[in-house]
Amino acid sequence: MRVDLEEGVPVFRATASVQARIEELVDRHRGGALTTSEAEELDSYEALDDHLSLLNRLARNQQRG
Repeated sequence: MRVDLEEGVPVFRATASVQARIEELVDRHRGGALTTSEAEELDSYEALDDHLSLLNRLARNQQRG
């Protein structure tokens, strides 16, 4: 995970290597070649994305006052 500042507000994002792994897993999923372990990994990344989205919304709302 990395944190960038946009207009003074922290924005939480996955690193480039994590993004690449997610894309690889999504491609394998679309091709029907995802193992059980990979499906669990992809689910974990989806949960992490949900949490990062929440943190980003909270940070934006806090900035607005």
